[in-house]
Amino acid sequence: MEVKVLNISGKETGAKVQLPEFIFDIAPVDHAIYLDIKQYLANQRQGTHKSKQRNEIAGSTRKLYKQKGTGGARAGSIKSPLFNGGGRVFGPQPRDYSFKLNKKLKVLARKSALTYKAHDQNVVVLEDFTFDSVKTKNYVNLVNALNLAGEKTLLVLPSQNNNIYLSSRNIQKAKVITAAELNTYDVLNCGKLLLTTDSLKTLEEAFAK
Repeated sequence: MEVKVLNISGKETGAKVQLPEFIFDIAPVDHAIYLDIKQYLANQRQGTHKSKQRNEIAGSTRKLYKQKGTGGARAGSIKSPLFNGGGRVFGPQPRDYSFKLNKKLKVLARKSALTYKAHDQNVVVLEDFTFDSVKTKNYVNLVNALNLAGEKTLLVLPSQNNNIYLSSRNIQKAKVITAAELNTYDVLNCGKLLLTTDSLKTLEEAFAK
């Protein structure tokens, strides 16, 4: 698939790049995408939720009333889960939600997501650029020039660029990552995928290994 290269003013540079077929034109596997996104979201969970059981509640352990003869149910202490302020039965405990996926499956999921983006014509290739200073206005002008105002965008850079990253950080629907950080969730969560010519080469080299 051939894509025209644009500059940061949104105009065609006259150059064209070929999106590698082994990345952007495979037979997508939806189940691989599902597993990869499930793992990504699971890894975002802190797992620090905690409720107190009856042995952790501060309170007296004396028996509230005699075992028999009251007509009511027997009760051991005020810390019973049946009473207000008592411990919780089977409440949440700290745990790790992460799980393992094979590397080949994760690569397949990423290629499948990129294929969907390419087929929907939601991949934009820009010539390499940088900002001289950190200004949100610079990134806003870039988005407006590409007619993507109000749309979720994901810009993939070949390496870390603080001027571009910090300029985009205050824009709600804009995200900037490096090619090494590319993941299935971010690709599918954006409306338009913005690649630079160098980041495209970086991805091609990474997926070719």
